[in-house]
Amino acid sequence: MAAAKNSRGKNELPPPIIVKKVTVVAGGHHGGAWKVAYADFVTAMMAFFLLLWLLGATTEKQRKGIADYFTPTLVKLKQESAGSNGMLGGSSITDVDSYPNRAGQTGTRSMTIPRDTTGGPKEGADKIKKMGQMQQKLAAKLAANARLSKLAKQVRMIDTSEGIRIDLVDDADFSMFQLGTTVLTPDAAGLLEAISAMLSSELGGISIRGHTDALPWNGGAGANNWSLSAGRAEATRQALMQHGIAENRFRKIEGVADREPLVRDKPEDPRNRRISILLMR
Repeated sequence: MAAAKNSRGKNELPPPIIVKKVTVVAGGHHGGAWKVAYADFVTAMMAFFLLLWLLGATTEKQRKGIADYFTPTLVKLKQESAGSNGMLGGSSITDVDSYPNRAGQTGTRSMTIPRDTTGGPKEGADKIKKMGQMQQKLAAKLAANARLSKLAKQVRMIDTSEGIRIDLVDDADFSMFQLGTTVLTPDAAGLLEAISAMLSSELGGISIRGHTDALPWNGGAGANNWSLSAGRAEATRQALMQHGIAENRFRKIEGVADREPLVRDKPEDPRNRRISILLMR
């Protein structure tokens, strides 16, 4: 043992000591951040292709319903912003209005248009032209009668997404119906006769909606503003039928009481009492 130990020369170096350093990297060579970015990218692509599928697999009416579901306040904004004082005052859907995105803004045409889509500049111009023609017809009929010509300011014609709406609005000096009843006043009956003559030459279904103010009304057992507004809408339908509008053109008759006021900050204002006649597209 001593001989083996002394067999190494005095000048001979001891054997080297090798230290192996092992570095452990979590998540692979490049780390795990790329996985998060890739997951976000795949999610965005899935949403994008889902949008493309919806645009191609739905009709324009269905797409409008989806858009209205996610933006329910736009309908109220349009109803409150449309119309103006004066004879047959109103606005078109192509006018600049109180929407969050105004019609006058700039944009691009890079989006693919589905094959069943309608609309665009030409159709918008056609809608404006049609409403203008209806306004001229009605204005001519009202001007022919000195008594009815004074009521022109009670009529508002508005172009909506559903069609052309004609609002007959009460005020302090005019009422469509006798107080607390569904009986038309003589002036209102003459106004509806002129409107019937104008509508008879137009195509499309007709919807009628009755509105009241917020003043309580009790016309008997179970009677209230709901029944009053619905009854006035039905009385309007009967008057239009008497003046030549076919019964099968009516699509919907409803009363909404005081739930859709024209003057929101004054629910008792008489202008909230009105009849809306919609000529559907």
